[in-house]
Amino acid sequence: MKVLLAEYATAHVPALAPEGAAMLDVLKNSFTRCGYDVALPGAGDFGAEIERLAPSCDMGLVIAPDHLMSRYTMILEQHTHNLGCGAMNAALCANKVRTNQILRNHGVPVPADALLGTRVVKPVYGCGAQGVRLSSEAPGDNEFSQEYIEGENFSASLVGSRISGDVCLYFSGNPPLALAVNRQCIRIGDDGMFRYLGGETPVHPAREQEILEIAQKTLNVLGCQGYCGVDVVVADKVYVVDVNPRITTSLVGIAACMEEEIARILVDASYGKAPAQVHLVGKVRFDTHGKVYPV
Repeated sequence: MKVLLAEYATAHVPALAPEGAAMLDVLKNSFTRCGYDVALPGAGDFGAEIERLAPSCDMGLVIAPDHLMSRYTMILEQHTHNLGCGAMNAALCANKVRTNQILRNHGVPVPADALLGTRVVKPVYGCGAQGVRLSSEAPGDNEFSQEYIEGENFSASLVGSRISGDVCLYFSGNPPLALAVNRQCIRIGDDGMFRYLGGETPVHPAREQEILEIAQKTLNVLGCQGYCGVDVVVADKVYVVDVNPRITTSLVGIAACMEEEIARILVDASYGKAPAQVHLVGKVRFDTHGKVYPV
């Protein structure tokens, strides 16, 4: 069996290249241990490389900034079996304003829109903490602003399964598989810019179950499959602040603690056969360069 791992940032986004390389390394090693031949895009046009390689692969996975996920996933889906989130669902999650509207309409807590005072300003189409800042200035073009929630930063890493096509198993009563809750290390610089520095996993905060339930509901509402990360701030409520319909850096830490192979989980989930749970041993800290430190 042959799998295409199409990771975008390593060759195309220098600021995100270390994180991209770390995620790719974890996936490549896991698929290799599971007996798969791994194909990687060459230099040049990323979409053309997917189109060239995907037909000869049994399955594939795109890892790219959120606003590019849909475009390249759609190419992948035309040629082979997709192990990640569907192109249409990825397109929805890429629009942060629309995502917030949908979640709010379904009773998922999200920060309120904020037009005055110091608030969080974000790109409508963004990736991670890039371009996110605390500011009293008006948002620029293709930006929006939200209330700043003072609280603890966590993410939930989950894998949504399918019954067939893009139908998530959650609708049959089985929620997305929870891999871990991760503490996020986020710093706000003197310039107001948010910087993601890595995190710690697995963690078990007092409201862990609430975090997981909110994250699972988020994936259900948005119809996400495959590995997804849901970023939250825990304050008076568990607020969803971002949804990443793709592999996230937290996987670097999770894979170091998880007894199961992430490759096998992704493949099984894509055919509606995800395990009921995973087993994590120990705890680690991880950074955005793929370094893992036992706690």
